[in-house]
Amino acid sequence: MLAVVTSPPEPTWSIAEIARDFGVTHRTVRHYEALGLVAPERRGTTRVYHRRDRIRMELVLRGRRLGFGLDEIKRIIDMYDDQPGEAGQLRYLLEQIARQRDQLCARRRDIDAAMAELDAVEARCRRDLERLATGDAGPPAGADAR
Repeated sequence: MLAVVTSPPEPTWSIAEIARDFGVTHRTVRHYEALGLVAPERRGTTRVYHRRDRIRMELVLRGRRLGFGLDEIKRIIDMYDDQPGEAGQLRYLLEQIARQRDQLCARRRDIDAAMAELDAVEARCRRDLERLATGDAGPPAGADAR
């Protein structure tokens, strides 16, 4: 007699479990569904999330942490299933990483410039306060630079 071997059922998750596991709100999960980023099975009014949805949630949240927009994330994730497939997806992702890195470097330069300006203004303010505390009636430090 042959024994029938059945594999255990694939694990599934509810929207509450997905939201909790990923630290997002139910509304966020529903928003990602509306955008087509995840596609849970529907059983009546209940959403049933499968392993594929969990993987896609991980990729979406990683993309968000890296600064990608949801449209860009969707395009990257969807490329895996479409032509040119995984290789095309990876090439496109490398292009987007380079673009994002360039944008972040530009923002870093802007922040560094703003920090240097704040340092200069702070130094002038401290010199002016020191001058006022010592009763020096001379012009404020850097008066010609204002």
